[in-house]
Amino acid sequence: MSGMGYHVRMHTEAVHLSPVAPSYGSRPMRILLVEDDPGVTGFVTQGLNEAHCEVIVAGDGHDGFEKAASGAFDVIVLDLMLPGRDGFSMIEELRRREVATPIICLTARDGVDDRVRGLNLGADDYLAKPFSFAELLARVKALGRRGGGGAIKPIVVGDLSVDVLQRRVMRGGRRIDLSAREYALLEYMCRNVGQVLTRSMILDRVWEMKQDPLTNVVDVHINRLRKKVDHGFANALIHTIRGVGYVIHDQ
Repeated sequence: MSGMGYHVRMHTEAVHLSPVAPSYGSRPMRILLVEDDPGVTGFVTQGLNEAHCEVIVAGDGHDGFEKAASGAFDVIVLDLMLPGRDGFSMIEELRRREVATPIICLTARDGVDDRVRGLNLGADDYLAKPFSFAELLARVKALGRRGGGGAIKPIVVGDLSVDVLQRRVMRGGRRIDLSAREYALLEYMCRNVGQVLTRSMILDRVWEMKQDPLTNVVDVHINRLRKKVDHGFANALIHTIRGVGYVIHDQ
């Protein structure tokens, strides 16, 4: 990479592009970007958002793997050199678990050996930095089409399974019936497994409203979810982070 000039060049390309990314039914393409460089993260996220993609970002290998393992994305854009866990081991483990989401390796490494290794482990494409955003977008769109036109595996958190297409929730083989709002809240939490979500974040995303200091609607719905999702099971999945918000995880 060549420092600030590289970031500015890429950012400018993203701003002036106005392509339309493929959609699946009524929803945009979902992209997981696993990248620890804030500059790369910023311009890639902005460009993909302007191309009508939904982008979820993970800044290290551990967080990236946890999100990728849910199978809830159409394409994964993955840097190979990451803190916590490298991209090679992520690809290998994802394919071992039969997570079939298409993966583009995005890295400063451009040696043939690294390229071959990534592809042999199960990556679908490879793009070396510095790169053209237009090329990245074209490859994302191509892999999205190849990925089966939106066939997405359920999001899995421990023994909880959320089928985002059928809007069906199962835990331990038992069907869990949720209201529309309860389902929206649970899906949002599961798409951000391991990430602490504040009440204002939940209000903005699930209720599409700004923070109201007098409302307890989030707490009420979290309590209802706990009764349906955690009651009767040995381990709780939904946890309170006192003074901050809520998180879902299986540990």
